[in-house]
Amino acid sequence: MDTTYAVLSEGLEKRFGAVHALRGLDLAVRQGSVCGLLGPNGAGKTTAVRLLTTLLRPDAGSARVAGHDLVREAAAVRRGIGVTGQYASVDGDLTGRENLRLFARLHRVRGPNDRAAELLDRFGLAEAADRKAATYSGGMRRRLDLAASLVRRPEVLFLDEPTTGLDPVSRNGVWEAVRELAADGTTVLLTTQYLEEADRLADDIVLMDGGRVAQTGTPAELKALIGWYAEAVVADPHALAKAAAVLDHLTGTEPRVDHDRHTVGALTTDPTLTLPRLVRELDAAEVPLLDASLRPPTLDDVFLRLTGSPA
Repeated sequence: MDTTYAVLSEGLEKRFGAVHALRGLDLAVRQGSVCGLLGPNGAGKTTAVRLLTTLLRPDAGSARVAGHDLVREAAAVRRGIGVTGQYASVDGDLTGRENLRLFARLHRVRGPNDRAAELLDRFGLAEAADRKAATYSGGMRRRLDLAASLVRRPEVLFLDEPTTGLDPVSRNGVWEAVRELAADGTTVLLTTQYLEEADRLADDIVLMDGGRVAQTGTPAELKALIGWYAEAVVADPHALAKAAAVLDHLTGTEPRVDHDRHTVGALTTDPTLTLPRLVRELDAAEVPLLDASLRPPTLDDVFLRLTGSPA
């Protein structure tokens, strides 16, 4: 048995009537890594997570999760994983401590009181342990939810958009918790709508489109695939069209025009395009500039180029 990968799938297929949600999904998630699963709406991310957590049965293909066959050993898979969805699963009428003790007892964990205290301390909830969860802030509830999914010390943790709706401070708290989990050896499969989140947390990214894997790699590797991003900020919004024509000519790709920010930007793989050349060409076209830049692409740029959809 290959122990290199915590999640390994080959040719997973799933249909819902006429909808072909997964069209041969191949995944290889390394042990102890954080893998970001990204893709536009309808790419198949949620279906993939539901399959890999045994909530759905595949129509074809095979997979091993936490060392067990997804179909033949579904109960063993469930014992080896933890799942945190978009919405908190904790009971608001119970205290933080009571919630974790309840999860520990349901999972028949030895020493439920000690395990609850350990997790409360780990996630910075010890001072609020005996308050009802309904009184917790959004970030605290998400951390409590994350703690609940770890009561049984899972080998693989599935996080489905864990920071949706959180403010930046609360989001950073969840990010720190995820980093600590990965450092301790837990494998994390993360779906998120925040590309910054994937960029900050993921060791590897799987970009899905149309029910298949469109591209895989580290965030840096994916960015390197599409080159650089040239952008101009114009002083006069009436000059946006001229700026777009210049960038179209220089990069050979269709520029993106943001009328609200008065910016025009385009991706380029041309190694000869420099910032001085960009400024000279815009000046020659009589485009009044406020700023110009040539920078590495963001994951949003990668997303747009490789899937044809905005993030």
